[in-house]
Amino acid sequence: MRTSGSSRAGRTCEYTRRPDYALGAHVAPLGIGFAKGNALGAGYERGAFVALHGSWNRDPPGGYKVVYVAFDDKQKPLAKPRDFLTGFIDVAKEQAFGRPVDALVAKDGSVLVSDDVGNILWRVSAKK
Repeated sequence: MRTSGSSRAGRTCEYTRRPDYALGAHVAPLGIGFAKGNALGAGYERGAFVALHGSWNRDPPGGYKVVYVAFDDKQKPLAKPRDFLTGFIDVAKEQAFGRPVDALVAKDGSVLVSDDVGNILWRVSAKK
């Protein structure tokens, strides 16, 4: 990073390179797991599962789910994230049932998601 100018800390930062991908404000991406093959079926072979913990100070609430970001053959994001695991919040009642913390891919290809509100470890696998 190059720095110049002034700011709260005495300098303003100018990025020499922008991020390859942005998830949006206040979604709090805490954990990430990378797909290993096609154990979950077509469309989940190459990409990242991202646990979005969510934010208490956003209206409407954002996060509170796990999303999947597909990658191309050069490991660059292909499109917007798509919902993978939802249902952690009732927006109408402003009640959180869970908040995903991490998403890891197990040896069998299933996705393990930790939840620090429900105190649950979720396992998501393909239907047999």
